Amino acid sequence: MMLDITSMVSSGLSGLLSSATGGSQWDGLNRHLLATFYEVDSTGKRLSNYVVQAPLADDAQLEIELNWQSPFESAGTDSQAPALTALAQSGMLQMLVEKVSEKLGVDSGKVGDVASGVKGRSGMTKLNSTQVFNGMPPIKITCEVLLRAWSNPEIEVEAPLNQLVSWSLPKKIAAEGTMATAALDVTSGDKGLLEAAFPSEVPSMIAMVYKGRTYSPLVIERVGVPLNSPIDSSGRFVSMKIPLSLATLTAKDRDDWKAMRSSLL
Repeated sequence: MMLDITSMVSSGLSGLLSSATGGSQWDGLNRHLLATFYEVDSTGKRLSNYVVQAPLADDAQLEIELNWQSPFESAGTDSQAPALTALAQSGMLQMLVEKVSEKLGVDSGKVGDVASGVKGRSGMTKLNSTQVFNGMPPIKITCEVLLRAWSNPEIEVEAPLNQLVSWSLPKKIAAEGTMATAALDVTSGDKGLLEAAFPSEVPSMIAMVYKGRTYSPLVIERVGVPLNSPIDSSGRFVSMKIPLSLATLTAKDRDDWKAMRSSLL
């Protein structure tokens, strides 16, 4: 039995979703609260008709981390002579000068005045504390996919679970292979150069449509399968909360962010 959800979505999603849909029936739930996952290539082009559709738990979050650094911090006196600076700022240097002068029987004079004047001052400036942008990692998305069986655990829970795990795993891992065996395979004509040197295939990339925004292409960095989830008499899972960690394939700029929200504009 295949679920036809075309009538459940707006015209903006009707071209995206097809009858090959895995997930539970969520009649009456706003379509923006359902996340839709499907396989894409590195350009974001859709590769398969099958989609996984399910709501997300309340703690779904998108994180943008920006790497700002202060490369001039070491240019100040605080960094060049940290121990001496700490003594001067705290007033300990003045006390030290006075005690040494007293032991030697001499007047601390200008040295003591300088030590006194440094108290409470710092070598930090706006220049040596200026930050510069030093790049950013891809955008991270963490969420939990909610699955539950209304009538058919195989279609509503097992199938979407298996699809998410399949997308996260490599398409193929070669049983064996080294540069030496690759050279032999090429010279013997058993394999081409690329196939011999790179015998395995990486996992799939996916897209996620959620609350009118499209995030694509994404890679699955982590997927959890809570094995203590409830099952039916046949051992099939009837409900499950699947934690997912996703990341964009590359870092994103302002135009990319605008493109993600294109359906809202």
